[in-house]
Amino acid sequence: MKEQLKIGLAFVGLVVGAGFATGLEVIQYFMSFGLTGLWGIVLAGVIMAAAGAVILQLGCFFLAEEHHSVFRQIAHPVISRTLDIAVILTLFCIGFVMLAGAGSNLEQQFGLPTWIGSLIMVVLVAATGLLNVNKVSNIISGVTPLLIIAVVTVFVYTLFNLPGDFGQLSELASAEASPVSPWWLSALNYVGLALILGVSMSLVIGGSHSSLRATMRGGLLGGIVYTILLAMLAFTMLANIEVVAGDDVPTLSLFESIHPVLALIMTFIIFLMIYNTAIGMFFALGKRVTASRPQRYVPVFFVLCAMGYGVSFVGFETLMAYVYPVLGYLGLAMIVLLVGWWVKARKKLSAEARRRERIRDLTEQREDPAQEFGEKHQAELQGALGESEADSVRLEHVVTGELALNGVTSTQDSKTHDERSTE
Repeated sequence: MKEQLKIGLAFVGLVVGAGFATGLEVIQYFMSFGLTGLWGIVLAGVIMAAAGAVILQLGCFFLAEEHHSVFRQIAHPVISRTLDIAVILTLFCIGFVMLAGAGSNLEQQFGLPTWIGSLIMVVLVAATGLLNVNKVSNIISGVTPLLIIAVVTVFVYTLFNLPGDFGQLSELASAEASPVSPWWLSALNYVGLALILGVSMSLVIGGSHSSLRATMRGGLLGGIVYTILLAMLAFTMLANIEVVAGDDVPTLSLFESIHPVLALIMTFIIFLMIYNTAIGMFFALGKRVTASRPQRYVPVFFVLCAMGYGVSFVGFETLMAYVYPVLGYLGLAMIVLLVGWWVKARKKLSAEARRRERIRDLTEQREDPAQEFGEKHQAELQGALGESEADSVRLEHVVTGELALNGVTSTQDSKTHDERSTE
């Protein structure tokens, strides 16, 4: 359960993004249709939960270290390459947008020049990018509860201060501009946008775990939490539309109307959510660009961060209005591809899930000095690793790493799987 919760929170942290935290995307994609937009939230939530489970499980199945390795194995080369390019461009575009957003956030609250806020963010991202994927995942999942607390707080406040006429508020909300219409297409586009932003890092997070069941349940849990948060924030924005209409950072304006101290706290939460999104973008981008030469990750990652900082001075209003919808449609195509392959491969995935559980049990038995582990067990473990759909050496490395994190240490020799197989 702890593993599933960590995976779920990391997924939520990736897909909610900074736009969700500001409340602007929620108003544009959902509440701009008034009360009808609430049906869009239901549609978006169902797709997010299902797609999240599929993406994380596929990352686990292929033990992905970057997204293209998955695309390449499930789609025609032309399609996989097209999606790869789309995701790479998305990672970089949204990465520098997050840097620009960090500068705007601190400028609005503290009057700092935008370049200072962006510089602070790029330094944080560059430092975090030196960590391994498990530590990055832990940071992302650790920041997410702050947003959950903020959304729940403002939702409860709204429940105690409900407006009298939701019909009038619905009409006022409908005056807000939406980049996509009608409501159902807007909901689909929003999910596509959220998932194309988070797919690369989600696949990497899934690839750092050995259990297909845990990653799938973590994705479902993340999708459910995402839906609840989205519904709560959308209802809150609708109930307070008179306060937040036309604002660039609606949640900040709403907290300001409650108390200035809360607005100050929300400023830092939004900054951290921007950080969450930015590190997810640049880390995944660095891994993808250096997939064939992992030893070059650090210098390439720093160059990407520097490039993102330079481009961040351009701003992001045009990107929101024109590029986001296009990315949303590409994201929808990606979801269809991934879910379609997952449906076709259900038997293969189920068999691999059972095999992985047995591999983990045998490895834990081998690593635990209190348990008996003989030649028969060793032969069974080698056979299961050899039959696995994943690379046997990497799979054994991932499993032993998980056991080490759980406090299971080996007292036996440190021979690799290849050495045992040779013997």
